[in-house]
Amino acid sequence: MFKYAKYTLFHLLTVPFGIGITLGGNWMYLGLIFAVGFVIAGDLLFGDDTTEPDYKAPGFLNIQLYSSLLLIVVMNFLMVWSVADADVLGYGALVQQFTGFDALAAREGNTIPQYVVAILGCGLLTSVVGTIVGHELTHRTWDPVAMFIGRWLLAFSWDTGFSIEHVYGHHIYVGSTDDPATAPRGRNVYWHILASTWKGNISAWNLEKKRLQKKRLPVFSHHNLYIRGLLMSLVLEVAAFAMAGWIGVLVFTASALIAKSFLEIVNFMEHYGMVRNVKTPVQPYHSWNTNKRVSSWATFNLTRHSHHHAEGDVPFQKLRPYQDAPMMVNGYLTTIFLTLIPPLWNKIMVPKVLDWDRRYASAEELELAMQANRNSGIKAFMQQDYRDLIRQKRQQEKNLKAA
Repeated sequence: MFKYAKYTLFHLLTVPFGIGITLGGNWMYLGLIFAVGFVIAGDLLFGDDTTEPDYKAPGFLNIQLYSSLLLIVVMNFLMVWSVADADVLGYGALVQQFTGFDALAAREGNTIPQYVVAILGCGLLTSVVGTIVGHELTHRTWDPVAMFIGRWLLAFSWDTGFSIEHVYGHHIYVGSTDDPATAPRGRNVYWHILASTWKGNISAWNLEKKRLQKKRLPVFSHHNLYIRGLLMSLVLEVAAFAMAGWIGVLVFTASALIAKSFLEIVNFMEHYGMVRNVKTPVQPYHSWNTNKRVSSWATFNLTRHSHHHAEGDVPFQKLRPYQDAPMMVNGYLTTIFLTLIPPLWNKIMVPKVLDWDRRYASAEELELAMQANRNSGIKAFMQQDYRDLIRQKRQQEKNLKAA
C-alpha cells in the first residue's frame, strides 16, 4: 500500500500550515518552514526514487488528486479567515469548543511579518496542491470530471489559461523560441516570471480564439474557456471580499500571484537553455529531469519531466524515471531557491547547458545553440564555437541514417 500512500505527502504538507494559522503568532511561520525544510532535507537525505510500480487500483490515486480541491479551499479559507474581522463560519468558536484554545484572541495579536510569511506559505502550498494537481488533471482532456476539478484548482492562482496554453501550446513548442515557458540562455528568473506570464496568457487567448473560430462559435461568449476561467477566479475573489473585505482580496490575490510565480519558476528550471526545431519531435532530453524521492512524491512525479514531455497524455503513476535524461541540480524546491540568485544559477547551469549541447543536441540543435549563445549576453556561452562539433554530429547522423 505504500506505493499509493506515498502520494499523500502533499496532503500532509498542508497540516502544519493549518495548525500555524489557527494558533497564530509565530506559529504562522510553521507552514512555510515545514514545507521547505521537509522537502529539501528529504531530497538531500533520501536520494532518488527510480521505481516503476504497477498500480492495479488507479482509483485510489484519483481520489488523492480530487481531494486536493477540498484542501486548497480549506487552506485559502484559513488564510483569509486570519485577516477577517468576523469569525467566518464560526471557525474560531469551533476551535475553542473542541480544544479550549482561543483562536480569535490569538488572531488579534498577529503581526505583518507573520502574515507575510504565512502568505508565502499559502502561495507555495497553493502551487503544490493547486497548480501541480491542476496540471495533471487538465492533461486528461477526455475526462470532464478531471477537467472541472483541475480548472478550479488553477483558478486559485488566476491561471486557468494554463489548462489551454500548456496542453495545446507548451507541449507543442517546448524548447523552441515560440514557447513562452522555455527560458532562453541568459534570462533571469524574475524576468521570466513576467515574460512567461504575459506571453502565456496571450497564447492561451489566441489558442482559444482559434478553437472557437474553427467551430464557428462567438469568441466573446460563454463558450470561451479563457473568459470562463477568469470568471472562476473572480468568484474566488468575491468570496474573499465577502469574508474579509478588501484586505481579504489583497491576501487572496497575493497568495495567488505567489503560486503563479512558483509555476513560472518551475517552467524556468524545467527547460532552461534548451533548444529545439519546433518541426522536430519532442525528445526526453528536451527537459531537465530529477528523480529525487521527496520531490517526486510531493509533486505526483512532475519531476519525471522528460517522460512527461515525451508522452504528455501518460498519467503521473506511469511516468518513467529516465535516468539517462539531463538532470537538474537537485530536487524541485532546492532548484527553485537556486534560481532566485541569478549569479549562482549561472555558475551552476552554464556548464550544465554546455554539457547538454555536447551530449544531447543534434547538429541542427547545435546551430540553434550557437545562436542562443550569442544572444545570451553571458561570456561563457558566447565564447563557444561548435563548428567542428556540428561537422562531427552531421557525420554521425549520416552514418546512422545509412545504417
